[in-house]
Amino acid sequence: MKRSKVICLISSLFLVIGWVVPLNSAEIKNVIFLVSDDLKASALGCYGNEICQTPNLDRLAESGMVFERTYCQGTSCGPSRRSFMYSRYSGERGKTIGEHLISQGFYSARVGKIFHMRVPGDIIAGTDGVDVKETWTERYNTQGQEAHTEGLYRLLNHNLSTRAPENRQSTKMPYRMFASVVSDGDGSEQPDFKAAVRTVELLGQRVAADDRFFLATGFVRPHYPSVAPKRYFDMYPLESIPAPFVPEDDLDDIPKLGIAKMTDETSGIGRYPDNIRQMWADYYATVTFMDEQVGKVLAELDAKGLRDSTVVIFTSDNGYHLGEHHMWQKSNFHEEAARVPLIISAPGFKPGRSLSMTELVDIYPTVCELLGVRTPKEVQGTSLVPILKDPKTRVKEASLTLDKSGRGLRATDWAYMRYKDGTEELYDMVNDPGQFTNVFDREELSGKKLEMSELLDEIEQKVEN
Repeated sequence: MKRSKVICLISSLFLVIGWVVPLNSAEIKNVIFLVSDDLKASALGCYGNEICQTPNLDRLAESGMVFERTYCQGTSCGPSRRSFMYSRYSGERGKTIGEHLISQGFYSARVGKIFHMRVPGDIIAGTDGVDVKETWTERYNTQGQEAHTEGLYRLLNHNLSTRAPENRQSTKMPYRMFASVVSDGDGSEQPDFKAAVRTVELLGQRVAADDRFFLATGFVRPHYPSVAPKRYFDMYPLESIPAPFVPEDDLDDIPKLGIAKMTDETSGIGRYPDNIRQMWADYYATVTFMDEQVGKVLAELDAKGLRDSTVVIFTSDNGYHLGEHHMWQKSNFHEEAARVPLIISAPGFKPGRSLSMTELVDIYPTVCELLGVRTPKEVQGTSLVPILKDPKTRVKEASLTLDKSGRGLRATDWAYMRYKDGTEELYDMVNDPGQFTNVFDREELSGKKLEMSELLDEIEQKVEN
């Protein structure tokens, strides 16, 4: 009798944590993990953008769960990518998701940039960057000439344009993040095009081999330089691009450590207001080009009959500033840089939209539960399967982002930043979603600041253990 009760208890436990019990009527066997680079969530149509054309990601969103409040754990490529591959807020411990799945009998492959690669350095050279080779059964780099691609080259913070191949800002020269190339080619020479082609080939091979697979494809765009064929730039004439709304004094209440390294003033682009708009247009052009490559992968999944057995996950490593708050690039805790897209389309689950706080570290345990394999004890993220079942579910109070400068905490209605020099930021995300007014020093909000500070301490203590 006692033995029967024990067996029942163990069986119930496995049902609860979802290790080996099917989650739904669909048999989930595989995962396609698609990662963009420096893609802000607000650039996608499915996240409300009415200018940038992303039809393929929009269709993926219609078939999956769109997570509206997903935040990166690292503020730049390397730390962020380690965080979702290890499901650790910082550093490395345990096995990467690919290495773990290999140990469970899966084929694991990388195409393009998943762990950090220097863009454009490693892309031009076709080298591995800081890739962790144990993560993959096979891996493939995708080369491109980047700023040296034939076509019209523009260095927008210097208001320069040329078709000459010489003296182009590239890997070591300053301000290369303001470079774009309107390519003369058809796109087939671009790394993202090559990534899509190789992914399609691997899908055919996996069907033939009848393997369970984890296939991770990393697209370079819209990371600088903004390179794409001319027709994508033609989709975004300058007159159709509004300038971002930025109060003149927007930086006055932001602590020094909260300001991105690159600003209108320090980069020089503030001298050319039309070129700020051009940066948006060029960014959109490369987002649309990347979206088309995603579409090729999704079409092949359909053609091979894999959509009923394959989870599709799309995300980015971090967001990006394009002049908001007079700031450029990333490496801070503001919404433009920390918020990322996350779409999960899983067989057997209804599409929807979730306002739950979620993080990139949550991808690893979500994949494990969907595939019916155990989640390693070193994993710090939280499975999002409960949200896939019911988008109203909440799995955590807040999202944590870490940087050398300090910590950023995003809760449902508030954003809080605390820096190593003791300075702080506090934003009312209900009444001030653009984060234009830092209210940390308002006496009437002292209770809220204390609440957020204590919550940050509590979460940070948990993730450091």
